[in-house]
Amino acid sequence: MSEGFDADWLALREPFDARARDAALAARLARALPARPRLLDLGAGTGALTRWLGHFLGRAQAWTLVDADAALIERAFATIAERAEGIGWRATWPGRRTLLVHAPHGAWRVEGLVADLAAAPENLPLGAADAVVCSALCDLASRDWIGRVAAACAARRLPFYAALTVSGRARFAPPHPADALVARGFRRDQGRDKGLGGAALGPDAAAALRAAFAAHGYTVHAAPSDWVVAPRERAMAEALALGHARAAMAQERRAAPRISEWLAARLRLAEAGRLAVRVPHRDLLALPPGAI
Repeated sequence: MSEGFDADWLALREPFDARARDAALAARLARALPARPRLLDLGAGTGALTRWLGHFLGRAQAWTLVDADAALIERAFATIAERAEGIGWRATWPGRRTLLVHAPHGAWRVEGLVADLAAAPENLPLGAADAVVCSALCDLASRDWIGRVAAACAARRLPFYAALTVSGRARFAPPHPADALVARGFRRDQGRDKGLGGAALGPDAAAALRAAFAAHGYTVHAAPSDWVVAPRERAMAEALALGHARAAMAQERRAAPRISEWLAARLRLAEAGRLAVRVPHRDLLALPPGAI
């Protein structure tokens, strides 16, 4: 089973995700899709990618949200409907498992699928999709998992879009003497098995994605999509400091006192509105041969 995520964390990160994703790459995906595209969103969580990418498609569209956590999918439906109604769009429920968002340029049909992505791609309805998309997922995956997904997409000539793949070390500012220690522990934690086929690729995932799809003749486009957390964005800065410290401590147990000191210093800076963070990511779009 793949690693799960707390809904409150997903809500906190959503505006940073939206701000970071590369709009030009999303627009390129939209141009490559048919008139009424069907998208399979892997590890959909609370539906943040659907809410963001749907606007770039700008036409009638159908989404299948895939996640192992049924509660997250339920929250995705509720949040998508709530956000739609908040901007004056009507949301209706033609079936217990189907949501329709009546957008001005065509309805969004949203359905959910509870599935363990560890078994992907065999348990995915790829035959009913025009593209496979995901956000903040591929750095959790193994090289073998990415290879299998690439092969399955290639067999059906499906575009693959992966937003917000971690691509490097987070930078906290101002600097601290224990930054390298925390970064080392965090990187070791990134590489543990997250439930997607073995050791996770972490910041090596973008290169693995490019190689896996290029091997099938795909053209792979990429763009930076870094999180940039300003000092005034205290809640996110605190969450990142806590997450890095906890992950590092699990891997560097003998250095726990130094990591605790690092965390305390970082939290004091965040409380004072003085902690900035940059987390490198990349967005990737793999298009099959002949695609626009």
